Parts: sequence; structure tokens; C-alpha cells
Amino acid sequence: MADKQRVMIVGGGLAGLSAAMRMAELGLDVDLISLTPVKRSHSVCAQGGINSVNQLTRQQGDSEWLHFDDTVYGGAFLQHQPPVKEMADWAPRIIDLMDRLGVPFNRTPEGFRDQRRFGGTLFKRTAFAGATTGQQLLYALDDQVRRWSVAGKVSLHETWDYLGPVLDDAGTCRGIVAQDLVTMEIRAFPADAVVIASGGCGLIYGRSTMSMVCTGSAASRTFQAGAKYANAEFIQVHPTAIPGADKLRLMSESARGEGGRVWVPRTPQDKRRPIDIPEDERYYFLEECYPEYGNLVPRDIATREIFNVCTNEGLSVEQDRLCVYLDLTHLPREMLDAKLGGILEIYEKFQGVDPRSVPMKIFPAVHYSMGGLWVDYEKSASGGLVVGSPRNQQTSIPNLYAIGECDYQYHGANRLGANSLLSCIFSGLVVAPGIVNLLKGAKQAAADETQLMAAAQARYQDDHDRLLRRPAGGANPYLLHQQLGNVMTKAATVVRSNDALDEAYGQVCQLNEQARRCSLSDTGNWTNQNVVFTKSLRDMFPIAKAILLGARARDECRGAHFKPDFAIGGIEAENPAEHRREAEAWCDRFEQNTAKWLKTTIATLDGDDEVKLSYEEVDTSLIPPRPRLYGLVGAEVIDEVWKTRQQSKSADGRDGADGRASAAPKTAAAH
Repeated sequence: MADKQRVMIVGGGLAGLSAAMRMAELGLDVDLISLTPVKRSHSVCAQGGINSVNQLTRQQGDSEWLHFDDTVYGGAFLQHQPPVKEMADWAPRIIDLMDRLGVPFNRTPEGFRDQRRFGGTLFKRTAFAGATTGQQLLYALDDQVRRWSVAGKVSLHETWDYLGPVLDDAGTCRGIVAQDLVTMEIRAFPADAVVIASGGCGLIYGRSTMSMVCTGSAASRTFQAGAKYANAEFIQVHPTAIPGADKLRLMSESARGEGGRVWVPRTPQDKRRPIDIPEDERYYFLEECYPEYGNLVPRDIATREIFNVCTNEGLSVEQDRLCVYLDLTHLPREMLDAKLGGILEIYEKFQGVDPRSVPMKIFPAVHYSMGGLWVDYEKSASGGLVVGSPRNQQTSIPNLYAIGECDYQYHGANRLGANSLLSCIFSGLVVAPGIVNLLKGAKQAAADETQLMAAAQARYQDDHDRLLRRPAGGANPYLLHQQLGNVMTKAATVVRSNDALDEAYGQVCQLNEQARRCSLSDTGNWTNQNVVFTKSLRDMFPIAKAILLGARARDECRGAHFKPDFAIGGIEAENPAEHRREAEAWCDRFEQNTAKWLKTTIATLDGDDEVKLSYEEVDTSLIPPRPRLYGLVGAEVIDEVWKTRQQSKSADGRDGADGRASAAPKTAAAH
């Protein structure tokens, strides 16, 4: 092992902090840079909870395997299964760890951790700390990292902007270049391994539930340096957010998990106060369409139903603004304050209405990116991960890793609620031992690469200086960002069509050209927010193009990616024999679609900075893909036909997507 080894972590949210804590425990020296003060990382905005099997759900027949099954089923089987299985297996221990680190999880009167149900499952797997779970988890990890900082193992660099990785002639990552947002100093940081933990890219859509620093620039700069970007087209639109002119504010799924009900008046734009509308004149459309899951269907389905009720059925609560009611008024005020106080205060502050006594008005909003930097893994004999393998979480650039929301590994085509906090902490913990083993074989420390670091620093300094010297009269970067957000929101959110995607791609290319020539209003060398924003704007375009091209190429419906022209509808026939024939045809089409599109989209940049797409097979060796039948008309007969086919294949020894018998100890029935 070389002397003076260090690891650089980019991002101070849950993923970055958990990685820093674990690496310090394992003896590594860590640098951590963060765009904001660590306690203001976007993880602090997570509200609802974190998932795992627990004592209560085990008594009801739950298991780590069923958590794993719900996750891949909810994600339309688009994620590699070994990392997801490992995450579900670790989940109970992760929550126990966070409990011991001081997270104030809500408790039952008997002193046990309280649990709530989230979407896409029938079990109460979600542990929570009121409606500020992300904040409490973040603060607990921040305490641990600062303890290691005092011990000299972690160096924190807050308010620094990652500009890009430093690669040697062999294409191996040897550090990063970053910029101080106060002094505007640009500096190279040598690192023997680099971990990107920079979060999502919601600002590409203009307004979203994400913090204003979630531009995706760090992931994009890594992408532009040669890393692969996977499944960009899968963007989660959360069903419930407060519409706003400046941004969209999340109203957590926990509101529905505690009994909140989504409805609209059956009379379009009913002028009566919502509390004056009788029950029989209310349309509880999620409960009617999905009686098993009710208001807790997976997010992609709830979002499309809300969108459909408002746009196609014309039942929006307001005529000039699309919204539905999220109703908590039937629940005890004491319970609401104890379990949902954080989000109720947000609604009251920004809407001026008490949601304990008046139903909230909400509408879907861009919330999360299932896609992200492509990362590797090493599969174990038991079907999970080889913990300690240097391949786990490594991008296509050697010695460069990605964890948290900026990687694509865990959520497939649709993320289940309360799995995000779990995946962030898990990926941070699991990457650490792999990097320890990676560095054991290193012969030269990155700190010795002085010429390489100096050249990289000079290159980024030159780019910065040229940006400041741009002549006046060019386009306004803030206006370009607004236009980009409008184009992306219109074409690539809830409902997509090829014509709209083609048009949007052309518009994004035009905006990209304008962004390359835009002007700055501030050319100063001290806390210059204008130049920082302009750099992040430039870096939004590669990911925006990857989103649009990936969506355009994928002619199917899968999770958050919904093209009505390619939807496989329900069963329409009433005659039993014809009913069965339609179900057989439905399963034929599903199998054909699975063979064609159950693939990871891989985006790369060519020499002209144009996005190119390729595809990678998905490891479904543990749970064979099956139809996602939430609320589908004719689901029972489709499920029956599908199971008959699988039993026939199993009898022939052909069960499992890779030709081997399924490793499942118990395959869950279709939900």
C-alpha cells in the first residue's frame, strides 16, 4: 500500500456522510467537499421515513426477500437484482445502527419503533422521525463525521463546487478539481479514489421538489469526463406536492401512509368548501381503482391517475390550476402533530391554510432520478454482493465511484417511497470496504502526481477566466434555465410521446448553443454566484439530452416512463373464453416487450459531445420478471395465465431469466 493515501467524497448528504464515517472507521483518510454546508444537503428535505423489515411485519409474514421482491416489482424489474437483494438484507441493521447513533425515531407507547406503510407494499415497513426523517438521519451522521474530523481522519470542505475528475494517461481517476464558492479559488485535490455522492438533477426541470442546488452538475461533469450514464429517462414525478411559482414543495407520502385520502368532487370545479361536500359526492379515485393498495399504490401509478383525473376527466379542483385534494381532516389533530407536524407546518406556511381542518390542494411534481451514473457490482454465490469487492459502486472510470441518488443501481423504472434513504446509506456503507481493498494494491499515491494536478487545475482555471471575459449582450443564463425547464417538463414527465420528445430535443439543442454563448452579469472574483450557476447550466444539457434520447428510443411503458401509444391495456372481453384468449395474447405481448426492453439504457458522449445510446442486459436471475398488475382490468385472469406459463417453464427446467432455477426461497405472488 502506498503512503499518503486519501479518498475524496463529493457530497455531504446521507450517502456521502455514511461513506465518510465508514471509511474513517476502517482507517482511511478522507476529504469531503460539499456545495452547501453539510447540514443543508438535500437529504435534509426527506420527510417520510426509511424502509426495512421489522418485528411487526415479520409477525405478518414479511421478510427481507419480500422487501426485495416489492422493490424490484415496483421498479418494473429494471434494476440488477443482486445489489437490491443485498440492500434489503442490510436494511434492518441499518435502521438499528441509526437508532443507536441517536436518531429520534417515533415510538409506540410500549417503547418500540413506530412504523407506517408507504406505497407499493402491504406491510408497515417504514420507520420514521415525525415528518423530518431525512433531517434526523443527516444530523446523526454529521455528528459522527465531525467526530472523525476532530480525530484528524476527515477533512471537511464546505461550500466547494466539484468541477470534474482528474484522470491520468491510463484513464484512471487520480483526484478532482474544485472551486471555493467564497474566494473563487480553483484547486486540485489529489485522491487515490473519488466517490461522487452529489444527489439528483431535478433543476433540469426548472421547478421540482428538489433543493435549488440539485442541478445534476457533478454527475454531468463526471459523465462528460467519460463515465457512463444509465437509465436517464426514468424520472420520478411525486404524486403530491404544493404547486408554487418559485418551486414545488413536497407533501410526503407519509400523509397517505397515516390515513390521508386523495379525492376530487364528482362535480367539476365544485364551488362549495371541501368540508361541505358530502361523502357520496366525492370521488376517491385511487381507492376505487386500486382497492388493494388504495392511496398507497406506487408513485408512478398514483401520479398518472391524478394527472388523468385532472386533464382527461376534467375534475381538477380548480379551473385555472390543476390540483386534487389530499385530505387529513378526518384524522386526530394530536396524531397529525406527532407524526406529520413537519410537513403540515410547510403547507401552513406557504399556503396560509391549516391542513388539519381544510384539505390540502396538491399536484404531482418532479422529485427523483432513478437513473444516474452507471456503477458496477460483484455478485456473491448467494445472489447478493461480495462485500469488500472494489467493483461495488465503481463507475466505468477506474477508481471513480458513485453512490446515492446520483447512481442508477437500486430503483429501476420506479422508486418505492422510503427506499431512497435506505439506498443512500447502504451504498455509502458498502462502498467503503471495497475502496479499502482497492487501495491495498496501490503502488503510488495520487499526492505524488504533482504535474498531473497542476495541469488539471490550470485547465479549469482557464475555462473559468474565459467565462468571465465573455462579452456582454449574450443570452441570460437564468432565462435559458427557465426555458429548459419548461421544455423538459412539457415533454418528459408524466405522459410522453415521440413527437413531443423529438420537438423537445431540437429545442434543447438550440438552448444548448445559446448557453455556450450566454453572458454574465457578474464578472467579479468573490462569491460570484452568476458564474457558478452558468457553469451548472452548461452541464444540465448533456443529461437533458440523455433523458430525451433515452425516452424517445424506449417505445414501451415501464414504471415512470409512460407512452400511451405503447401501453398494454386491460382485458375488454366479457365472454369467458374470449377473456382467456385476450389474457393469453396479453401475456404474449408482455413477454415480447420484456425480451426487447428489459434492458438498461447506457448513455455515453462521443468526441463531438453528442449523446450515444447502447443497452445492457439486466440481471433478473433471482426473481423472474412478471407482469405489473396494480389495478389492471382483467388482472386476475392475466395473473392466472402467467402463473400457468411459469409453472410449465419450471417443469421444463427453464425457470429464471438466465436459464437457471430461481434462487428465491419463496417467490411472492403477483400483487
